[in-house]
Amino acid sequence: MLKTRKVPLRRCIACYESKAKHELLRIVRKSDGSDIILDTTGKVNGRGAYICACRECFEKMEKGNKLSKEFNTEINLNVYSKLKEQFDLLQDVRRDNK
Repeated sequence: MLKTRKVPLRRCIACYESKAKHELLRIVRKSDGSDIILDTTGKVNGRGAYICACRECFEKMEKGNKLSKEFNTEINLNVYSKLKEQFDLLQDVRRDNK
């Protein structure tokens, strides 16, 4: 008899919808607190927050300053602009692969 694997679920910090972990994007504050990046591998050390891979959730996260609440630290606007650049590049790559 084959054992079925449990699919890990995570909650989007923008729309609060629970989805499979691999369907969401992970944003990480590194362990030393020096940087906040978009983690495409899912393996970067640090505190992670998840958002849906859609523009609406990214804009909702940015508008509501959700990362500050999630990471318990003040996030300035240039961090959001850097994340937006990474998000746009990732969306372009996903669109090209389809």
